Amino acid sequence: MILHEWVAEESIDRELRGTFVKNLVVTTRGAVPIAMARTRSWETRACVGVVLLVHGFGQNRRAWHLPQRSSANHLASAGFDVYAMDLRGHGRSRDLGAPKATDVAEHVREDIPAAVDEALRLSNAKQLFLVGHSLGGLLAYAAAPGLGSAVAGVVSMGSPYYFAAGQPGLSRVGDALLWLDRLVGLGHTGVALYPVAQALRIGRVLLESRFAPLPFRGYVPGSIEDDVLGEHINRAMDFANFDVIRTLFRAGVRQRASGNIGGLEDYAQAFERMKTPLLVIAGRYDDLAPPASVRPAFVRSTSPDKTYRVVSHGHLDMLVGRFAPQTTWPLLQAWLGRRAER
Repeated sequence: MILHEWVAEESIDRELRGTFVKNLVVTTRGAVPIAMARTRSWETRACVGVVLLVHGFGQNRRAWHLPQRSSANHLASAGFDVYAMDLRGHGRSRDLGAPKATDVAEHVREDIPAAVDEALRLSNAKQLFLVGHSLGGLLAYAAAPGLGSAVAGVVSMGSPYYFAAGQPGLSRVGDALLWLDRLVGLGHTGVALYPVAQALRIGRVLLESRFAPLPFRGYVPGSIEDDVLGEHINRAMDFANFDVIRTLFRAGVRQRASGNIGGLEDYAQAFERMKTPLLVIAGRYDDLAPPASVRPAFVRSTSPDKTYRVVSHGHLDMLVGRFAPQTTWPLLQAWLGRRAER
């Protein structure tokens, strides 16, 4: 259901701008309301294909659309009908009454299928592409087999199939968090990330120093302009659900060297047998999802049409960094475009 529609001139990347038709969409086909932002080009009338964007852990749909840098607008300007969803408990879905997930599989069983159904109905299409960043890519892996022919292809960006593999620091953080959970019982808690991110931004000079004793960073130092990073913090940083991160870290402990889709083990075999086209993108300097954790999804997949690419980015800058519009975005657009033409 479309709640609101408007036409706006917006940035694709800073001074590069376009005019877009925008919709605020909500679907109640599942157990809870799921909100999506739909973007189409005003100038490009022919639809190349439909894309559903799934955000990562602790973020919301605005990770795909910042005022000065918008991958959603980039895809729309190339002719795609683009939907960016808010998982339950995040962004506008939360504002509409959707509670936080108590199990990460709720996103797979309910949120993504409801969003897919609504996007296909509104676009009058039979298929769409699932594109996920970080946790969003893992959810796309898990959801796609159950959606059958409705999915034309799956793309993951910085999605750790073997969670914490290749990152000892992240493994140690997970072990400490699970120890604390056993000791005091953290329950169904969560943390609003906006104030945390603001504090990190204030200490950015220290955080980006190569002398800072940090086992991992969310982006390559200097890869995101301060104003763009501020936009991401103010708009896209959302809620860190402990139920979700607990699942991911437990999976890392149980299966550090076997396919688990980041804690969604029940879905692993179906994903690996899936013949749907697959694009797996890893960041060479990604401390949160290094190539060692991302590449196994490509290796274990039996799809006859699968592609693995490593870009010279970190975790967040592969999506909103200053060089993403010249690297990750064209890679994604070209891969989608070639398969949309089939």
